This record gives sequence, C-alpha cells and structure tokens, in this order.
Amino acid sequence: MTSTYWDSGRAGLENEFVDILEERRCSSDLGLTFKTFSPSPYKGAPSCSTAELNKAVLESQYLRYVAKEIAAETGKSVEEVREEAVGILEEMSQNLQLGFIRLMAFTLSKVLKRLFTSIYINMEGLNMLQQAVQESPVILMPNHRSYVDFLVISYILFAFDIPLPVIAAGIPLAGMKMVGEILRRSGAFFIRRAIGSDKLYWAVLSEYVKTIVKNGFAPLEFYVEGLRSRTLKSLIPKLGMMHMVVEPYFKGEVYDVTLVPISISYDRVLEESLLAHELLGIPKPKESTMGLLKASKVLQEDYGCMHVNFGRPMSVRQLCQGKINRCQYNLIPRDLPLKPSAETQACVSWLAHLMVRIQEEGSLTSPWSLMACQLLQAPTTALTEEGLLWHQLTEKTLWLRKLALEFGAHLNWPGQVSDSDVMSSTVDLHGSIVHRKAGRVYLVQEEQPERRRPIKPEEDVMRTAAAVLMLASYRNQCLHVFLRPAMLATAMHVTKSTQRDELAAFFCFLQDVFSNEFIFIPGKSSQDFEEACFLLKKSGAVHISQQEVTVSDAGREVLSFLQALLQPFIDSYQVMFRYLCEDGVNVCSEKHFLPAVRNLATKLILSGELHTYEALSSDTQKNVLSALRRLETVTKLRATEQNEFRVNKAAVRRIDDILSGKIPPQMLQTTPDAKL
Repeated sequence: MTSTYWDSGRAGLENEFVDILEERRCSSDLGLTFKTFSPSPYKGAPSCSTAELNKAVLESQYLRYVAKEIAAETGKSVEEVREEAVGILEEMSQNLQLGFIRLMAFTLSKVLKRLFTSIYINMEGLNMLQQAVQESPVILMPNHRSYVDFLVISYILFAFDIPLPVIAAGIPLAGMKMVGEILRRSGAFFIRRAIGSDKLYWAVLSEYVKTIVKNGFAPLEFYVEGLRSRTLKSLIPKLGMMHMVVEPYFKGEVYDVTLVPISISYDRVLEESLLAHELLGIPKPKESTMGLLKASKVLQEDYGCMHVNFGRPMSVRQLCQGKINRCQYNLIPRDLPLKPSAETQACVSWLAHLMVRIQEEGSLTSPWSLMACQLLQAPTTALTEEGLLWHQLTEKTLWLRKLALEFGAHLNWPGQVSDSDVMSSTVDLHGSIVHRKAGRVYLVQEEQPERRRPIKPEEDVMRTAAAVLMLASYRNQCLHVFLRPAMLATAMHVTKSTQRDELAAFFCFLQDVFSNEFIFIPGKSSQDFEEACFLLKKSGAVHISQQEVTVSDAGREVLSFLQALLQPFIDSYQVMFRYLCEDGVNVCSEKHFLPAVRNLATKLILSGELHTYEALSSDTQKNVLSALRRLETVTKLRATEQNEFRVNKAAVRRIDDILSGKIPPQMLQTTPDAKL
C-alpha cells in the first residue's frame, strides 16, 4: 500500500549488496589511493575551477541586487557590503582537490577497516547514479546518524570512478585545526548554524548553492534533516537547502534536477553513549582536533556492519508535475529575489518529507534493532535487577522478525548462520548496553566513580536513563516499519471502537500530535491509515470490512506489541502536558521548560508513577513544544528576548484528554477545531 514514488526509491534492496572492504583487506590501500580517477561528468557542464565558481557567485546579478538593497537599508557603501560578501564566501566555500581526496581515501581505508567488519553497498543503485550524474545536476541526500556518514559517500564514489560531491557541513568542523582544511579540500563547504535574519549571508549561501547546481560543478550532497539525529530516528526535514537546490529548476535555469536519497544503516553507532548523554542535558563536546585524537580509542572497538543503500535517482521535473505552476517565476527577472509562494513552500515541504520517507524505506533493520524493541517492553527493574530470560528474548525477537518481514522491512539478518548464533553475536557486539549472565540479559549501567557520599536517587535515575536511551535509539532505527500499524493499534486500544471512521479520526489526531516526532508526508493521512489497515490485515491481526476493523483471535499479541511500542511516546508527551497544566505555569521558556520537565519526570519515575525514561530526553521535550506551537496551543510572545511562550491550558488539557480516551472519537469527527 505504499505510493509509487516510495517504491521507485527502493533500488537495490532485493539486489546484491557488495562489501567494499573485502577488496581493501585483500589488496594495498596505496593501490586505491593512486588509482586512475577519470569520472564521466555532467554532459551539460563547462569545466569550472573553484576560483571560477566563486567569481561567478560574487559577480551574479542576484548578489549585486541584494548588495544594493542592503547598502540602502544600512547606510553602508555597496563596496563595503560586497567586501562582507567576499569574506562570507571565503569562510564558506569548498576547495575540492584530488590530492586531498587521495589522502582521505588512504586514511579512511585504514580507519574503516578497523571500525567495521563490512561496508555493504548496492551496486544497482551505484550504477544508476553513475548514469544520472552525466545527464543532469545531481543532489545526494543521505540520512545522518554518525560523523562517519560525512566522507563515506565520497570514499565510495572515488572507489567507483563517479564525480566527487561537494558537501554541506556545519561551520564548527571548519574550526578544527588541520582537519577543517582537509575537509574543505575534500569538498566540504561550511554553513553557519544560526543564520537568523542575516540577509547577506542567506544571499551568498543560496547563490553559492544555486550556482553549483546551475553550472553542474559537481554533485551536491546535504543532509535534508539538517542535523545528525541524536535519537537515530528520522528528523523533520529542514527546508532551506532543499529550496535552494530545486529553485534553478523552478526558474527554468536547468531542465531538470535529480535527487538521490541514500540510506545509511549501522549495526552499531560510534557515538551511541555520547548521544544518550546529550539527550540528558550533558553538553556536546566542542568539535576539535584534540577531541578527534582522544576519540581514537574507538578504533579498538567493533562496530559490526554498515550498509549504504543508494536509492533510485528521482527527477524533480517528474515529481513536481502538477504540483507547482512554474509560470509564476516568469513574471519577474530570474536574478531578482522572489519570496516563495505558499504553493512553492508546500511543494518543497512535500519533496523533503518524501526524501526522508524513502531514506527510511531504504534502510536495513538489524537483529539488534528488533531485540531493542523487545527489551524496552520489559519493566526497567527486570532489565536492571532480575534480568530477562535469554530464551524468551530470543523467541520474542524471532517472532518480531516474522512480523517485520510481513510489514515489508528489509532485514540485515546474516544468512548461513543459525538464529541462536546471530542473537549471541548481536548481544556481544552491543556489550556496552547489555550483557548475558547465567541465561539472563541485563542492562549495563555506567560505573560510578568512588564517592564518599552515597549516590542520590536522582543520579541513579540518570544512570539508568543513559542506558535506556541508548537502547531506545536502536529501537528507533526500525520504528518506521511498525509506526502506522502501531498508530492504528493505539487507536483501537484507546477508543475501544471498531468503527473505521472513528479509528481513522483518532489515527489522524495522532498524526497531528506526533508530526514533529515521526515523518508523515503532508496530505497523505488517508493513505497512511489505509496502509495501517492493509498491514494489520496482512499479518492476520485484524478483520476489515467497509465499516469495521475488528481484532482476530490471533491478533492480540501483535496489537499488544504495537500499542506498547508507541506507549513511551504517549507517556512522555503526557508528562509534559501535565507540567504545562500545573498552577503557575502560564508562560514558559524553552530554557526553563527542559530542566523543569526533567525534574518532574524524575520524580514520577522515582514514585513509580512513570515507567518510561524517554520522558527525560531533551529531543522529545523540544518536539512537544514544537507540536504545541504548530497546534497553536502554545504561542510565542514577541516582546521578550528569550523564547517565551504563553500556554493555553484548556487546549493542552483537551489534547491530553483525547490521548487518554476521555473524549470519544465521535467528538473528533465533529470538532470545529481544524488543527485537531
């Protein structure tokens, strides 16, 4: 029940993956480093050096126009503004050099062989990419789960003689001594994190990106999610860069633009502990060369396999047919700034969400990801104190493997190995999170340094939370497989209804509330509901008629698992709703909201009232605020320096009551509130 566009993005999943490290282990790394590199470039592109690219940006009519506007607004001379633009471009621009790519290829060969047992790539997707780069400007769009993502695509393209990309990177990387310059010469261009309303910076960045696309200078690679995901699940896409790369097509400056979604999947992520601690409010270490050298101890660890799945190249021209009227761009000269119309913004948002969904569809689910789903459904005390019976965990994981396959998941499950060996080696690989002892599995908790004073209960909660959030991050890697059926299972559990229209209304309500938590393509609610019905029926969990969805005799186990899968998110959101509805909380700022909610969640965990540690995650807390702002139940106060929000408690309580089943689904169908 997936759309044709999703299907078209799933290249290579049924085809053979090739381990590119196998050859590296059998041959000299110097052979790769000094190999002949003669890729076939974009046919329509004139050869262009980095200096010529930068000159074209600075001399563009668009930048001249914006410089005059800014000069008139600020009282500066046009020459002063242009000097600022030169400085911005120098800070930003890449300086791709083949010699440095060769150096990176040699270094990465050494590092990747130490970190991973295998790096699998799908050859069919790579062959299609090789063809696509010759025919139109190509945009590479990988998901972002680890720092390893950053240069691995370039490494693969170099090995297979495909033009090297220029890569959008965060400005902190540029500040790393030596490393920043090596990255710049390997194709990275650096973007400030907080651009705000800096009109000149936006103009230089957008013109730089659009010139790369228009000239076909090189494939352009960027992370549509914007940031590395700290929870290992997909993030809501950022639309700024997406708009920049497709605008040359909208304006008719290129015939077409090709988008290539790339799904990178890890058995084990290098930063697993760091990410969990960041979610608990421990600041991320500043990127530095010294920090990189200190992190070299990770080379002693085993991180299993990595899969890089190149999706089918997708034409923006075909995707946007009937979705956007390009005539609007003929009304003013191409070189003048044009505020995107609501139609353009909706189209770009749709494209960005589609790319993230295809990334999800193209990812591979590991045995550990399925095991994490089952471990998290056990009481935390069972994991930390009594342990979970190994044979039970094995049985449940194998049951879940069958369900995942019925739901269309692509599994990274080793063949020619017994299931018990797969399970044992999986637990061994993740010894930093769980360990086996006397036929039971226990959660590993950080050892506390010796102290004179006893550990406070709150500190103990944080120790357990770090381990639980690491486990949750691996569950999140396969959440997209079960999400839609889980939402329908939750609708059935909360509403106690069997009526299709009532379940559909509650399903859409869940999508509204969780649209900052999970990826839903705008305007596809009814298709998502039908997909959930189809998958639950396929698995034998429900019977479906035109009017009703009813549980089958064999379906209770499936529905119970799926409902429990979504429960930590519902519980976490309800903790935050509870805080916002407390007396005295009429205005809140994000700065105070996060620690206050964390304190409340900690108290509720200690009292036994709350059973999920995921309520302590700062990403979940921020998603709740974003959701409530989108639903207009929390509104930003304009007059304050800090991000402060006024809380509409009645509206927050109403959302909470619907989630709890206190408001029947019939009310959702007749509510005048368009948002809910």
